[in-house]
Amino acid sequence: MANSLRRKDAKQLKAAHEALLEDLRSAAGLATECKARAKEAAEMITARRIMDVLKEVPVEEINRDRKGFRTKTLRDYGYNTLADLAAASEFALEAIDGISPSAAKEIKTLTDEMTAKTREGVHIRISVDERTPEVTALIRAVSQARDAGKVSEAAIKLHGHYAAGIERALEALAPTSNVFKWLFAGKAKKETAGSAFSFLAEAINGDYGKAGEQIISVADTISGRTEDEAWADFQEEPIPFFTMIEEIAPGFLGNGDGTYGLPEELARKIQDEKLFPEGLKCTLRRYQEWGVKYILHQGNVLLGDEMGLGKTVQAIAAMVSLKNTGATHFLIVCPAGLRVNWVREIRKHSYLPVVEIYGARRDEHLAYWLRAGGAAVTTYETCAHIHFPEDFRCSMLIADEAHYIKNPEAQRTINTKRLCESAERLLFMTGTALENRVDEMISLIEILNPKVAFSLRGLEFLSAAPMFRERAAAVYYRRKREDVLTELPELIESREWCSLTLEETALYEQAILAHKVNDARRVSFNVQDVRRSSKAKRLFELVEEARDEGRKVVVFSFFLDTIQKVRELLDYRCLPAITGSMSSEERQQVIDTFEESAAGTVLPAQISAGGTGLNIQTASVVVICEPQLKPSSENQAISRVYRMGQTRNVLVYRLLAEDTIDEKILNLLAGKQELFDAFADKSAAAEAEVDAGNVGRIVEEEIERIKRASGDGS
Repeated sequence: MANSLRRKDAKQLKAAHEALLEDLRSAAGLATECKARAKEAAEMITARRIMDVLKEVPVEEINRDRKGFRTKTLRDYGYNTLADLAAASEFALEAIDGISPSAAKEIKTLTDEMTAKTREGVHIRISVDERTPEVTALIRAVSQARDAGKVSEAAIKLHGHYAAGIERALEALAPTSNVFKWLFAGKAKKETAGSAFSFLAEAINGDYGKAGEQIISVADTISGRTEDEAWADFQEEPIPFFTMIEEIAPGFLGNGDGTYGLPEELARKIQDEKLFPEGLKCTLRRYQEWGVKYILHQGNVLLGDEMGLGKTVQAIAAMVSLKNTGATHFLIVCPAGLRVNWVREIRKHSYLPVVEIYGARRDEHLAYWLRAGGAAVTTYETCAHIHFPEDFRCSMLIADEAHYIKNPEAQRTINTKRLCESAERLLFMTGTALENRVDEMISLIEILNPKVAFSLRGLEFLSAAPMFRERAAAVYYRRKREDVLTELPELIESREWCSLTLEETALYEQAILAHKVNDARRVSFNVQDVRRSSKAKRLFELVEEARDEGRKVVVFSFFLDTIQKVRELLDYRCLPAITGSMSSEERQQVIDTFEESAAGTVLPAQISAGGTGLNIQTASVVVICEPQLKPSSENQAISRVYRMGQTRNVLVYRLLAEDTIDEKILNLLAGKQELFDAFADKSAAAEAEVDAGNVGRIVEEEIERIKRASGDGS
């Protein structure tokens, strides 16, 4: 080879290697580059949002503390708002006739402080319905950064594997770079150069080159990702986007609280807790990872996160982490209606084996689980039939909807507590705000940690005070949606008032005069032909609009008859309705179909059945056919759609009939909401309800109104 090796060939080979190496370097740095662009985009969005806020603040605000700045002079020079001052340099302010250097410095310092305070209150919502150029740049950069990480890692690994050999080959080929050096090179050097040439050629044309070209091709595809492709990526899987944004630009989404409300000393311990997520199929949000660490560190806990924050995923992640450190058996106890959902979620988000202990084969499945381990899902009722061997220890028992065992005297509480005694760890979960049901909270905490429960007894009246919360923090942890999901798209609520026809009015008045409250509440939907219903006509229009906007719709009603009328009206657009009589398996089948369905598809649901246990973020329009007597029913129903993973603005429409019981129920509930908001946590308003006495008074008022309108005042 020494005699046949030509300088020209060596030069071409080295050039080919340089080109390959340069492309591999670009691929290796792609993730860093994409993250830098994402950070820059986030900072640009934040800066613009801050300036939008400051544009609304007049320049006179700098004198709020009677500083005595000459704001008229500032206005004369075009500085009308705090945004103008924020954009100006100290030098520019100093150049204004009448503003001294010391005043300019003080103004700028004060403006910077006010800008920083404004930043604390600014959070960004990301929605596919608001694709501004700045947000699109962020989404594209994050979409690229997500995939670029693996490419960069592969490029670095590939180069590291071949680097030493290639470096030696290039060193041996060095004489070929100079005509005189090569001409006078000895035989040994030329032979070494020939061998080096063969090695390098084989590497570039073989595994090294092919692997490199593949990495470069993937990197080029990522770099060429279009805005539409990035948005589609976001819409399909938004959670990893938000997780990466939190990592790249902490506080950008408005949830910059590093301790998520825990006392400082406890927070430090939680932060140091190790999480072992190998085998978890999903990406955890930062607040979820914190929740999992809390569960792991504290041992026995009551996780009270609001609906939509992913308590189930946190529980699964805790099980996965424990399995990775030697734990073997996990038991999930839940209401019967959530059994199928738990099995599906465990399979979807982890590789944990899962078995149901339920029904006719419960004993057989229990025996299998005791032998094989993994996760087992059962119901509160089935707990009566589960008996562990005396020496058996369950790694963790999870009780979902734990308020089911709030009553210490109830048989299901007794049965569940018996199983808890064989568990090394306990995780109770509930989305219900227990701050407003302190006795129930303490009853649950007593199972988890009697010492903490004892310390809370007698302090129930202080449940809203920091001292109470700090004591409970060792066991009870609750985050609110508005605190940690600040990036959720906008929730837009609308009241759709419908004028009744003569036929509808006659049916409504008959129902009121006969004191048939449920018939009156079904106003408009109780006409014989649904196509003559005012509410139904508006519903049809909303569904058509949703289809045109690429949205899916969920329609809620308390009444089965109304649900049937909705299906009759919308025909092929409708899936089978979610009702209380539907089995868990049937319900999940309908939801799966809904997820795969086209825009304009409607999922009708009885609000008492569809308001819990469902995750239907693929919908972004909610229609509620009549006011509910308990607003928590509506809130829970909306939370099925407006929750973590939602990428579109959620539109909520309430169908209401003018001059009917609808209006009076709505007004009464609004008054109760204001009362609770004034004196309690917002979640307390969920307990507001129009009781029988209120309904009776509303009916009597309606009877009087109808009689007056008809001229019969007797």
